[in-house]
Amino acid sequence: MTSRTTVEQHAARIADLLAPVLSSRPTESVPIDDALGRVAAEDVRSNVDLPLFRNSQMDGFAVRAADIATVPVALEVSGDVPAGHAVPVILTPGTAIRIMTGAPVPSGADTIVPVEETELVLGRDDDLSGAVVEIRASREAGEYVRERGSDLARGEVILHAGTRLAPRHLAALAAAGITDVGVRARVRVGILTTGAELAQNDTAGYGQIFDANGIALASLVTEAGATVSYRGSSDDDPDAFRTVLREAVASSDLVLTSGGISQGAYEVVREVLEPIGAQVTTIAMQPGGPQATAQVDGVPIICFPGNPVSTQVSFTVFVRRLLREAAGLPALEPRTVELASPVRSVPDRRQFLRGLITTEGAVEAVSGSSSHLVAGMARADVLIDIPTDVLHLDGGADVTVWTL
Repeated sequence: MTSRTTVEQHAARIADLLAPVLSSRPTESVPIDDALGRVAAEDVRSNVDLPLFRNSQMDGFAVRAADIATVPVALEVSGDVPAGHAVPVILTPGTAIRIMTGAPVPSGADTIVPVEETELVLGRDDDLSGAVVEIRASREAGEYVRERGSDLARGEVILHAGTRLAPRHLAALAAAGITDVGVRARVRVGILTTGAELAQNDTAGYGQIFDANGIALASLVTEAGATVSYRGSSDDDPDAFRTVLREAVASSDLVLTSGGISQGAYEVVREVLEPIGAQVTTIAMQPGGPQATAQVDGVPIICFPGNPVSTQVSFTVFVRRLLREAAGLPALEPRTVELASPVRSVPDRRQFLRGLITTEGAVEAVSGSSSHLVAGMARADVLIDIPTDVLHLDGGADVTVWTL
């Protein structure tokens, strides 16, 4: 007879088992195009100044502040500098050079007068030969001039180790000419679903079911910041399960299984893993009572029950936080909300009811408590955590909920 442990005890067992895998992730270099959501493994420093060169903040005219101290003043237009202009330009004192936003500021110019504060009194926009511009506003030296390195100097840190890379971080890297970044390697998770009842294609015969757990676990793993390294299934034949288990272990840091760990016959996961040291137990929770842990060739194996709601609840309660932490994702901490209506629980079990947050911010239990109600699970957006010693709660009572 298996011993019954608490949710907290089993969670601690899994955390200890996964600690060597999750606590120190190796580093890999990825193109910044693929780095969104990844976690920087080390400080990233710039090899260039930002901006790369002294440039204009506005469309307008580059001048010397001393030449426009008294306005209005008419200045000869001695040049034109569009963005991307590759040849250095020198400003002759007493003249102005038309300039576009982002264009290099001419040597000798120390301020930019926005085009709105000027008027061409001779010449045309498309022909500046002999043009004269009237400057109508005085500007101090340095106005609308972006100095080289004013955003970031060469050698300074663009982003620190541990930063989860958002679009703004990738933009800064790209601006500095960085094309690849060292990130924390994602945890590779193998997924195995078991049972002779699983249909192997899109048609289920008599007595068969479609494999909801494979896609559920793959999606949960990806959402938690890990990567699915292997996905397979087997019937209840031990040799078939050993085959997919070997393949999963060879390519993964962690393997998750569903099904095959209960007390009855044809429990293939238990049959294969228990003789090599698996700990099979029953947790004081509903759904998700049967649970098991093992190691194969140093790779942790976390075994969930096969009912689809049990599988999803088990992952959420025991594994999600650990994977998110390893990926540098923010924690989805349980929170307290008010019950919209009464609920009942079962004795000696910590129950995780499926719930939906109402427009008023309370939580309403949805679906039933049975572990096969996968469509009911789809209607929920939280789990309602009912403590082991609570059998009934009235509407208006505070409860803990876990975000799905």
